[in-house]
Amino acid sequence: MIIGSILKGKGTEIVSVRPEDTVLTVARTLGEHRIGAALVRDAAGAMLGIISERDIVRGMAAHGPGTTGLKAEQFMTRDLVTVTPQTLVIQALGLMTQKRVRHLPVLEGDRLAGLVSIGDLVKARIEEAEQEAEELEGLCHRCGVGQVAARPDGAAAILT
Repeated sequence: MIIGSILKGKGTEIVSVRPEDTVLTVARTLGEHRIGAALVRDAAGAMLGIISERDIVRGMAAHGPGTTGLKAEQFMTRDLVTVTPQTLVIQALGLMTQKRVRHLPVLEGDRLAGLVSIGDLVKARIEEAEQEAEELEGLCHRCGVGQVAARPDGAAAILT
């Protein structure tokens, strides 16, 4: 499965904030949309970074009670890790693990095509594993072999 398939299912709406928005504004935006991160973009729409709940918590730990009045640009992650719509989900998961990020902007050339989270990718992998298990079960049933179940690691297991 590729990232583009996930975007087709979830849509391409991207929640963004401005670099001058306060941390309180960012936190409210994240809460309103029930998301864990937002892209930080300038007035022209160029990506400057991403700000997550983790960034806000780290900022609060470092700056104390006055954090909510500080600007998003002070806490955002500037070095973005990105993928394309053609990136395999398993590759994107590996990238997230390696780079220790939970959100990946999706770029199609220079155009922002969407944003995927680790939750989106895990959900896609589970659906893929369940589909594979169903297909194997159908095959095994036709061949007279036992049932197939998805293992916790996502692989299929044949039950006799």
